[in-house]
Amino acid sequence: MGQVTAMPRNEDGIAAAIGVLKQKYGDALQTGQSLRDQHAHTTTWLTPQPPDAVIFPTSTEEVADIVKTCAKYSVPVIPFGTGTSLEGHVNAPAGGVCVDLMQMNKVLEVHAEDLNCVIQPGVTREDLNTHLRDQGLFFPIDPGANASLGGMVATGASGTNAVRYGTMKDNVISLEVVTADGRVIRTASRAKKTSAGYDLTRLIVGSEGTLGIVTEITLRLQGIPEAMSAARCSFTSVGTACEAVMQVIQYGIPVARIELLDEHSVAAVNAYSKLDLPEQPLLLMEFHGSEASVVEQAELFGQIAKDNGAIGYEATASTEERNRLWKARHDLYWATLQVRPGAKGISTDVCVPISRLAECVVATQERMKADGFVPMVLGHVGDGNFHSVVLLDMDNPEEVAKAEAFVSWLNELAISMDGTCTGEHGIGQGKMPYLRKELGDAVDVMAAIKAALDPDNILNPGKVIAS
Repeated sequence: MGQVTAMPRNEDGIAAAIGVLKQKYGDALQTGQSLRDQHAHTTTWLTPQPPDAVIFPTSTEEVADIVKTCAKYSVPVIPFGTGTSLEGHVNAPAGGVCVDLMQMNKVLEVHAEDLNCVIQPGVTREDLNTHLRDQGLFFPIDPGANASLGGMVATGASGTNAVRYGTMKDNVISLEVVTADGRVIRTASRAKKTSAGYDLTRLIVGSEGTLGIVTEITLRLQGIPEAMSAARCSFTSVGTACEAVMQVIQYGIPVARIELLDEHSVAAVNAYSKLDLPEQPLLLMEFHGSEASVVEQAELFGQIAKDNGAIGYEATASTEERNRLWKARHDLYWATLQVRPGAKGISTDVCVPISRLAECVVATQERMKADGFVPMVLGHVGDGNFHSVVLLDMDNPEEVAKAEAFVSWLNELAISMDGTCTGEHGIGQGKMPYLRKELGDAVDVMAAIKAALDPDNILNPGKVIAS
């Protein structure tokens, strides 16, 4: 499996902190091996590193008390949501206490007139949108998995709608955060904008639990569009599909989603979701707006697609058909695993300037073929972000070595194109070797911030930057 580094353990401190917390919280703290394992090894291929205990707080006050207790004994604290992260974010390389926030799952306030809401971190994306639907509102960030909003804040998540609505960094207004010494701070008010001091909100978003534990989130909402339509078309190559995407963005067509599936991904979706899409590189689009504007957007895209050799362009306003296509897209990770039963699927992401997208995607497919892997490439190409899924036998050392070399090569390729080693998965443990290659001495500034806010390195240690 992917190798991770163990860190020195504070055995006496861990035992003391668990003893105190057990006395205070009783059955809300568990030390069973199976539960601990579930809170380490999730969808990542990295070697699992379980915590020593898992605790389930129900309030900000309890989180603050847990952190104060762990800080007293210099014990690591690892926040946990639904466990869908992909880069080892929830591993416990120095042991410690996992703080599972999923019981903090209330929608606290909805300010429909202000287009925002206040929630606890255990609320999931799907549950929030179910709660908002009757008020004509929705939260647009859709990473595919039904992740917790706290986890999405921690990783700076984005997803299929990012091309129009941005990422979590663009949609979080304010946060309530428990700091490393157990203080509770609020990073901003609910005002739409502010110039008051340092932007602590954006500092915490994407910090992966290394600077604080988020206990309350104020989110920006959107009105449910008057009309939505979807379209799809196939291409003879991923290169021409990416060229069409580049032109759509450059011409300013306000697409809500634009997703690429290569021919291997389409074949996997057909088999898994019982579809009959042409097994060629495919673009899936969605348009939001008024009845007239979505028709215009679809027509403009259709012309660009035709100019780039698109085949079988189809647009639909049918809610049932649109949901069927996007459900298939969201199930794609599981569909890919059926291509090689018993194999492990490594999903990795990079993001490049839109002008380099076609070049990067084509090079990625060619490298995967040369390495003997099924060259599956897919992604949120409207903002230059794409994923590759490597299917491999984890018991075959040669395949594992090739996979690790491929992931390293892809990260460095994206960085060489003035892109990033991760558009949305985050750094965690898996991408740590590439952060300095991408940002250079800026990593030292990050380390200084971490040291200032968490001098004893108890908040999710061993992630993002070397500790």
